[in-house]
Amino acid sequence: MHILLTNDDGILAPGLAAMYRELTKIGQVTVVAPDTVQSASAHAITINTALTACKVHVHNEFYGWSVAGRPADCVKLAVRELVKPLPDLVVSGLNDGANVSINVLYSGTVAAAAEGALLGIPSVAVSMEHGDELDFARGAAIAREIIERCVAQGLKPGQLLNVNIPDLAPGRPLGVKLVPQATQTFEDYYEKHDGPDGAIQYWLKGVFNKPGEVPGTDMRAVWDGYVSVTPLHFDLTDRRTLEDIAGWSWPTFEGQVTT
Repeated sequence: MHILLTNDDGILAPGLAAMYRELTKIGQVTVVAPDTVQSASAHAITINTALTACKVHVHNEFYGWSVAGRPADCVKLAVRELVKPLPDLVVSGLNDGANVSINVLYSGTVAAAAEGALLGIPSVAVSMEHGDELDFARGAAIAREIIERCVAQGLKPGQLLNVNIPDLAPGRPLGVKLVPQATQTFEDYYEKHDGPDGAIQYWLKGVFNKPGEVPGTDMRAVWDGYVSVTPLHFDLTDRRTLEDIAGWSWPTFEGQVTT
């Protein structure tokens, strides 16, 4: 099996190296990752400037492609140009911090895996909750076992899974839970500071609103010490609202054919 490994923390991130070590136990691994940290870059891609890519030796351990672009850029460029033969699987991670609830919309980690799925490749995003100490080696081993099981049991082309590992305090994880994405919002705010050049600086801060009160979701599973597994897809259509507004009156325009 040929695996494309990427992330949003940058090609030198310890989580990527830990994931590389584990994935080489189950297949050939090609790394194509951003040259700098791209957290919260969502599904942005580069369209008005050229992407640059170069081979780098990562931690004197393996070679990978370093791309001056976004996580989604890395996967798109890898599949279209850099990686031959095409990968059988895309893995994005191991991310420093969980990507649950609405973080899925902001996450470059999830976006990179989503790009792989858009291109017809089975894809998995893997992230780990912050704790007193981030044990990337153990987190990557847990992620690898889950990925291996998913592939063996039939993860299909174009399917996307979002996997989140809890804070690895003693005794965790307690198991695996297949759960939907929460829709819990942030209690966010901006810290205001005077900048060195006289401009005003605003730094975004915030925490999830009552994260323990969302049972049966990815957020609650991780909160309770379980690995959450959530299938995602790209159709953002709100079908209930589509039905609700179907009977609304809409304006007509010159040349419009009415029935």
